[in-house]
Amino acid sequence: MARYRFALIALLTVALSFSVVPRAHADGFSLEQVMSSPFPSELIASLAGDRIAWVFDAEGKRNIWIAEAPTFKGRQLTRYTDDDGQEITSIVFSPTGAGIAFVRGGEPNSEKEIPNPTSDPAGARQEVWVVNARTALVTRIGEGSNPSFSPRGDRVLFFREDGLWSAPASGGAAKKMFEVRGEVSSLAWSPDQKQLAFVSSRGDHSFIAVYDPAAQRIKFIEPSIDRDTFPRWSWDGKRIAFIRIFNVTDTYSPERERIAPWSIRVADVETGMGKEIWRSGNGEMDSFSARLGENTLQWGAGDRIVFNSEKDGWSHLYSISASGGSVTALTEGEHEVEEVAWSADKSYLVVASNASDIDRRHLWKVSVTGGQPSQITRGDGIETYPVILAGGKQIAFLASTATEPFLPFISDADGGNRRQIAPRALATDFPSKQLVAPEQIIFRASDGMEIHGQLFKPRNMSGRLPAVVFLHGGPVRQMLLGWHYLYYYHNSYALNQYLASRGYVVLSINFRSGTGYGRAFREAKKRGPRGASEYQDVVAAGNYLRSRDDVDSKRIGLWGGSYGGYLTAMGLARNSDIFAAGVDIHGVHDWSARVGRAPWATGELIRLGRDSSPISSVDKWKSPVLLIHGDDDRNVAFSQTVDLVRRLRERGVEFEQMVFPDDVHDFLRHENWLRIYRAASDFFDRRLKKRND
Repeated sequence: MARYRFALIALLTVALSFSVVPRAHADGFSLEQVMSSPFPSELIASLAGDRIAWVFDAEGKRNIWIAEAPTFKGRQLTRYTDDDGQEITSIVFSPTGAGIAFVRGGEPNSEKEIPNPTSDPAGARQEVWVVNARTALVTRIGEGSNPSFSPRGDRVLFFREDGLWSAPASGGAAKKMFEVRGEVSSLAWSPDQKQLAFVSSRGDHSFIAVYDPAAQRIKFIEPSIDRDTFPRWSWDGKRIAFIRIFNVTDTYSPERERIAPWSIRVADVETGMGKEIWRSGNGEMDSFSARLGENTLQWGAGDRIVFNSEKDGWSHLYSISASGGSVTALTEGEHEVEEVAWSADKSYLVVASNASDIDRRHLWKVSVTGGQPSQITRGDGIETYPVILAGGKQIAFLASTATEPFLPFISDADGGNRRQIAPRALATDFPSKQLVAPEQIIFRASDGMEIHGQLFKPRNMSGRLPAVVFLHGGPVRQMLLGWHYLYYYHNSYALNQYLASRGYVVLSINFRSGTGYGRAFREAKKRGPRGASEYQDVVAAGNYLRSRDDVDSKRIGLWGGSYGGYLTAMGLARNSDIFAAGVDIHGVHDWSARVGRAPWATGELIRLGRDSSPISSVDKWKSPVLLIHGDDDRNVAFSQTVDLVRRLRERGVEFEQMVFPDDVHDFLRHENWLRIYRAASDFFDRRLKKRND
């Protein structure tokens, strides 16, 4: 009971700290300053390559920006002024580049509720809009998601819950385009713009279909019991290539992945019949994985099909003739291809990968016919999300370094003459010069697995310091040696820099089950609910810090969100002897509650899920924890934290809590991120620092 009363007092202390004016720190920057950089996303180019657009999230105020040839000087297009948690996503240029369609508002949850993190009594909506690229006039199209334009650009296509809809781009009444069973996705207009291919998903199978608006007819292409997806038109519009994922009898176990063999087929649109031009093997590495999303399959120049496969254990690109034959490897080696941009003539791609620099990202040019890729960017920075401009003479991309956060850049096609597109976007008091460059650290877990990490060392401090291990979410993520290209981890990197400025040694680790190091690493045996094999990487990180002369072995904490919250709770439940405190943000605490809902679940797997969870070791939990969760979380059920708190209360474990009504997994308001990180920093100060630190 005494511990519980102490936890309540500590919680009150945290709550009162929210209103305190940020104080100056040793290295002279505040949490507000290091989190002030606008985060860019959704970088796109117009069809002609003479305009680019992106979304800036500036302290919660989300807006579309645009830059136009020949100067490509960025300017703000929309004028949303509040930190209201309403995302802007799915931006797309009209065929002429004169307008941009976009979605404002998040996806509905299982109760069909749109995220409303300000608890606005009027509620929130997910709506499609169009903004004029010249006048900035904004036109509401209607409720829906995933917009695209008709070939002439006069109408906007978008999805509503019950199908595909269309409305005038200038505004007006929307109408449903056609009735079809199943869920519609992956739209693709034919080259003559007269037919629309799409995927009709129907649970355990899916079809490729072609809709002819003039004839008001839907035709299915080689329907089967399998899952057909990613339709791609040939240049002459007479054929469609697609991927077929076979429905096979398979099992899911602690030792084995579920196998999804697949093939590439090319079908004649007129007859609806086709043939298989390539088929995967039946091993785990061959199993289907859409690592590149919509770029998993594309029809390139020279009648070649370009596709993504992990058949050699890494995410690589290959090409094959549309008539079949031998396969050409376009990328090879122990690295992974991530983002892809296609040239207008489809003769080459610009890709982002970690080739030759495994803990960063750089850009490479890759020909669809093969040959050695040519490196475009290099050095200590990170470059990704490329788009190709001006007929291939220039490229735009997002880039960062260890001390400069992501911003949009433009360069010549070979990477020369590089410059920022929005040079004044970063506040003048952003503390770039006061940040530290994390060091690459490589250590081994108890079973010999090599683990990469990034070590943030405080400046101008001596003696044995407190330390913190950071654990990312996903877990299909990779933390890098610089500012991250995903919003969630952009924020995490900011907090790690802030903690380093406060005198903590911070170790961010890429535990097994993450990306960047091949499929075997990502799909590590017995990971997560099948044995928590990645937890040994967390213990190894703690032991690495304990071995350092500049770390106080009795003052090591850990923090993370989502999957990182799960591993944080695991550290406190299993090894309070190593980890003295933790900040667990929307973590999974009982895998059996999630595994039990899966159709492949067995009693054995449900029991194993429970044994692989923090709750299975809660009797050994001694160290204090700060638990943080939004109650509209669509990724990790809020009940995961409710259940854990009940168990901690029963055992008198010290805990503090922060709950955000109506916010979701990614915390949509900048204000909430600041509150969370301020509370985390204060928690570590109270739990890990000595009075004279």
